Amino acid sequence: MVSEKTTDAALPEGQGAGARPILADQTARRVIVMGLGALGIVMAINQQFLLNLFGFQPLGNAYLYYLIGIFLAVAFLTLPASTLHPRRLRWLDPGLAVAALVSAGWLGLHGLDIIQKGWEYDAPPMADLMASVLIVLVLEGVRRAGGTILLVTALLFGTYPLYADYMPGFLWGTEYSLIGTVRAHVLGVESIIGIPMQVVAELVIGFVIFGSVLVATKGSDFFMELASALLGHSRGGPAKVAVMGSGILGSLSGSVISNILTSGPFSIPTMRRVGYPAHYAAAVEACASTGATLMPPVMGTVAFVMASFLGVQYSSIVVAAVIPALMFYVALLFQVDMYAARRGLKGLPRSEMPALWPVLKSGWPYLLSLAVLIFVLMGLRMEARSPYYASVVMLVATAFNKDTRLTLARAKALLLDTSANVANLVAVLAGIGLVVGGLSYTGVAGAFSRELLLYAGGNTALMLIAGAVTSFVLGMGMTVTACYIFLSILLAPALVQAGLNPIASHLFILYWGMLSYITPPVALAAITAANVAGSKPMQTGLHAMRLGMPLFVLPFIFVYDPALIMEGTWPQILERVALTLVAIWAITSGFEAWIYKVGRIGVLSRIAFALGGVLILVPELTTSLGGAGVLVAVIVVNLGLGRRRSAAKA
Repeated sequence: MVSEKTTDAALPEGQGAGARPILADQTARRVIVMGLGALGIVMAINQQFLLNLFGFQPLGNAYLYYLIGIFLAVAFLTLPASTLHPRRLRWLDPGLAVAALVSAGWLGLHGLDIIQKGWEYDAPPMADLMASVLIVLVLEGVRRAGGTILLVTALLFGTYPLYADYMPGFLWGTEYSLIGTVRAHVLGVESIIGIPMQVVAELVIGFVIFGSVLVATKGSDFFMELASALLGHSRGGPAKVAVMGSGILGSLSGSVISNILTSGPFSIPTMRRVGYPAHYAAAVEACASTGATLMPPVMGTVAFVMASFLGVQYSSIVVAAVIPALMFYVALLFQVDMYAARRGLKGLPRSEMPALWPVLKSGWPYLLSLAVLIFVLMGLRMEARSPYYASVVMLVATAFNKDTRLTLARAKALLLDTSANVANLVAVLAGIGLVVGGLSYTGVAGAFSRELLLYAGGNTALMLIAGAVTSFVLGMGMTVTACYIFLSILLAPALVQAGLNPIASHLFILYWGMLSYITPPVALAAITAANVAGSKPMQTGLHAMRLGMPLFVLPFIFVYDPALIMEGTWPQILERVALTLVAIWAITSGFEAWIYKVGRIGVLSRIAFALGGVLILVPELTTSLGGAGVLVAVIVVNLGLGRRRSAAKA
């Protein structure tokens, strides 16, 4: 899994652009980053597999401090202090990196003392000093990796214990002194080294490595060729290739922005070649890549955090997310196909498309590694170790082909890429830990959920609408992971207490938070795709929002009917899947003004057909039957009109 921040390949998940590591002519920096990254990766493998290398097997909290120190240092060496003036204040970076290594390293060496002697409540002066230095560095790290808005959020809630005693009503909380707040955040286990960092250390690093290995061994090329062989020659084929290719790549990388930059330069020009406008082609790529956050088996970082918050295995999240993710891609395929049908767009000539069997034969290393990943993840339930096994299998299998084997140059690129990705995740999630800690230590999180439930009067629809709007707004200024963590603390408990399915409630927050990727004015995925296509960003964003419209509806459906997240009997699940497919077809037909076997439809028919699809989505028999009746009526009327036109022409 690679993360998302910038418009260069495989960077952290964020809302800014242009902060790619400045390493072009900085040999010393590259060497240091690779050395630190290798040290951190080896430490993670040592901890995960209990190797006890050189007799080194640190305690849990010490291990987290070491990782924070190593990858914060990498973040300072790879992310500029200012994206507008990247070379400004560069002389500070080495000093900040050393400070991160020293402060976090000292705390790691005293990990046992922190636990046994209760330093969270009463620490010696040196511990207070190191904790103070580290908390300042964490704030600078989250600013560089996540942007100013995320920094302000971390500061606002991180300092909440200082003034919680002065807040009114349910916002009142336990007050801490300044040094008490610093100790709680740095030496306690619910803030900087809380759940977000624990998830990175135990789960995410392995999947980051897997995603980087996939790119380094040219796995992305194989999956795009596979999609081309299957769909490239069909009506509007290049758009379908973009949807399918980005869906497969996203399922293995979990990254939105790097997905666009990997597949976009291939898919967007080919879409334009067969007649798709630039803005439409970019919108298709943006939506298809946004699905990377949803698509199992490797979803975005937020899915691992979700599993930890819910106290379930990651495989449970994977199972729950499968049907909604597939529905999203089915909706995209429907729309690009209908668009092509309405405008008479063709596919690419078969002579230009690769043959399926040779493609499959050449891609056996990636299919084998994917099978290993799924087997270890779902079958053996070894979630944390599955990406390591799959990565080793991929490296060994690709070594038989000189075009895909890991050369020295590719190994360096792989190490740099992995180091930068993990560094940005650590910088963001250590800062988000301050938000978690501030709300947790003061007790405000629980009080907020209780008050929200009370004010809503048990009206789940009202809470869901409020949650959707809040998630969407926060998603504009935060990373999807940060938005989810914030609302999983404040909103999700209220939804669960109101009687909604826990996994569905958390997925609801995730889905709405990620909508900012394709919705103006932020629309980071659409803007990135527009840069590749040379189209207008706002026009691209509006079309991306229209293509992603099913995503606005699906979360409400699976919250009220958990059959879509595989909760229920098989007959219930199959019934709901079938009805949802029909509903998505109807809604997309209304958007694209085209019904299969009928052809073009007018404005009134479009509105009626889409409304019929919405009625079918409502999990009640009467509304579903009413929606089906509307669809039949529209089809019959338009078939009759078509015959009259044909007769008139004759």
